[in-house]
Amino acid sequence: CFGASSESAFVESQGLDRNILKNLEIAVAEGFVDKINDQYRFAHDRIQEAAYNTIPAHRRCIIHFKYGIELSSLLIGDEDVITSVLFTAVNQLNLGGPPAVQDVSHYITAARLNLRAGKKAMEMSDYETAYSYFDSGISFLRKKHWQEHYALSLELYSLVAKCALTNGDHTSLKFLIAEVAAKAHFFEDKLDVLYFETCALAYSSRLAESIEKGLDILSKLGIEVQGSNVEARVQETKDLLSPHTDDEILNSKPMTDSTMIIAMKFLGKLETGMTQIMPKSVPYVTFKIIELSLTHGMSPVSPLGFAYYGSYLAKQGEINEGYHYVKLALSLLDKVGSRENAGEVIFVCTQVKSYVEPLQATLEYHHEGYAAAMASGDSSQAVINMFALNASSFFAGANLQRLQGQCDDTIQLCEERHQLIFMVQAQQVQRSLLKLIGTGEEPKYSSEGRDILASNSSVLRSYHYQTAYVSFIFRSYDDTIENIEKYFALQENTWGILFLAHAVHAFHTGLISFWVARKSKEQRWYQRGNQSKLALRRWAESSQWTFENKWYLLEAEESFCNNDVEAA
Repeated sequence: CFGASSESAFVESQGLDRNILKNLEIAVAEGFVDKINDQYRFAHDRIQEAAYNTIPAHRRCIIHFKYGIELSSLLIGDEDVITSVLFTAVNQLNLGGPPAVQDVSHYITAARLNLRAGKKAMEMSDYETAYSYFDSGISFLRKKHWQEHYALSLELYSLVAKCALTNGDHTSLKFLIAEVAAKAHFFEDKLDVLYFETCALAYSSRLAESIEKGLDILSKLGIEVQGSNVEARVQETKDLLSPHTDDEILNSKPMTDSTMIIAMKFLGKLETGMTQIMPKSVPYVTFKIIELSLTHGMSPVSPLGFAYYGSYLAKQGEINEGYHYVKLALSLLDKVGSRENAGEVIFVCTQVKSYVEPLQATLEYHHEGYAAAMASGDSSQAVINMFALNASSFFAGANLQRLQGQCDDTIQLCEERHQLIFMVQAQQVQRSLLKLIGTGEEPKYSSEGRDILASNSSVLRSYHYQTAYVSFIFRSYDDTIENIEKYFALQENTWGILFLAHAVHAFHTGLISFWVARKSKEQRWYQRGNQSKLALRRWAESSQWTFENKWYLLEAEESFCNNDVEAA
């Protein structure tokens, strides 16, 4: 019943049948079982199978469940021992299943133990196993469980929904959300699963719907984030922060209002979504997160607000001030006592750091961001960090074949976790890599992927940039012109904060613009090239290591355009 092997100390546990040890010694003497280093092990898996099959199926279920209940009485003492016994006990209960229950009180006992095991599995970042435990816990609930065991039911359904989201199982998630929405007594009790729903929408091709739903829920909670004057809102944020030192912010009280804490999670999700398709609205959300943090205390989302604020300042040209706030955000991450949003905080902060620190030195941060996101079950930010690592490594001059392998891994993770938007973006980088390597392969976009290309301006802009870049490398003049024009047409409607891609795109569009200017003699292309050159010169002031050589190359291209070959 316990598998192919078991420690003798476990067999001797006081909660188990005393005849087991005696019978095992007989089996050892007969050669059916080996005893090596205080561990009992079947001599062959066929012996185990034959022994197990001698027990009628219904009887096996009852025995499994009985041992699970008996083992559950041993959940005291050393935490490591408790964890091991907990998983063993719950696995036995689940092998028995609800049909093996003979004492009706054991239905709830089994459900609670599965809840406990699922939480422990989540602590270990094993969300697939956690899903299995929560799902089994739900199977032990009886009719009218929402009335008789409301808190237990709500917690099981909410946590299994979290695992379904993390695992990319959106079919199960949809059912679970509907169940909680129908049975929860209060609106506040639905907020967790409604948050998971907005996440699922954001990960697919329905980003606008996710933002709309998030704004609606926040409005019901009395929180409004829209506005009409971005500059005024940014100034309000500066005025709000000016009386506070970094130490005061880092030592602020924690947020304790549970409704406010979940509201902050919705605000954090809006930051991510709006950055892609509503960039002009991002400062309003950022201000609200900082305002609520200073008023009600710091939540796990608070570091995210400071990270976005620093990134926005950096995008407006205040690189040093932005760098200051992203470092504050990372310090605050350690202070709030939760790494729930660590993956996204690290991603946003690393993008700003790449404008100050040597680019190659910042690549490792994305490994850290990926690990933090996976540990917290945030597959979206795990994917973003992988994608950013690939793109940054490309710009830093990494080996293309190695990058191709990394890109393949990113796309596979996107597919497994149903991260459609980032899968389309990763496929664009993959296409460029394959063209440069010389394979000639083309990525295969799904119907949903094509919908994303048609509706998400950030994704579409990246697509035209990648296509123009490859066309330029191979000197395909007409294709370059067509795609770079479409890229420039989308420039004002994308990206609310600073990414390394701003510099990458500026460099390559500068090269393209000067090349087209030499061929077409059109002044507008010369002006575009000059704008890129000035942007690289500005960024070279904050990171000479990363940007100065790009700035000089654009200076050379400009001189060449002006027929000043010696200066070039």
